[in-house]
This record gives sequence, structure tokens and C-alpha cells, in this order.
Amino acid sequence: MLKIVKTSLAVAITSLTFANVAQASIEDDLANICTIVQADDKGELRKKMRRVQSDYNLKLHDYYTGISCNGNSLIRTALTNNAVEVGTLLVKKMPKSNLEAPEEDGKTLQAWISEKGLAGNPIAVELQGRI
Repeated sequence: MLKIVKTSLAVAITSLTFANVAQASIEDDLANICTIVQADDKGELRKKMRRVQSDYNLKLHDYYTGISCNGNSLIRTALTNNAVEVGTLLVKKMPKSNLEAPEEDGKTLQAWISEKGLAGNPIAVELQGRI
């Protein structure tokens, strides 16, 4: 009986340890995504998205709202840094409903783009075509 309890306890501790490691790893894997977007490195962003999908079974829309780059979302960061390649990729990969939804500050991407005067930006044009 005591052996079963010890084994169960060991399995439970191992499971909890693995869960904490997995959580820390996703944060580590997404840590430099803002730098990638700012640098307009489309190839590196694709690699990062593929790695996160294969390792954690998460798609862009699953972790998009949890990432903030100096208070901006990834698409807003691409717009402010004129990262056209990455920005258009992000717009294409995001579900339409997420593109129309208000972001953390309560403004939609369209409203924010209009407010900042970025309507002529190629990313904004791509966004308008999707919505």
C-alpha cells in the first residue's frame, strides 16, 4: 500500500513539474517575437509560428492577444515600424473575427489606424481587404 502511495506521489510531482516547464517554455519561445516583428523578418516569424504550433499545438490567434510589444499588439507594432512583410502575413493568418474585434485599449484595428493616420500603409490596405 505504501509503495502505491509513493509511486502515485512521484507521478503527480513529475506531472506538475513538467506542466510548469511547458508553461515557461512557451513564454521563452515567444519572448523575441516583438523583435522579429519590428525587424520585419517574415522568415523568422514563420519559423517561430511553426515551432509554437508543433511544440504546443497553438495557432497565432491562440496567443496573439497575450503578446504586447510596448503596449501594442503585433499588427500595431508592424504598422508603427512599417514592417510590411510581417504585417501582411499577420493579417492573412489572423481570423477575420479577431481582426474586427476591439483590442486591449477598446479600439479596433481600423479605428486605431484611422486615428494614427496610417490608412495608406500597405498593411492597413491588406487589413481593409480582409474585413
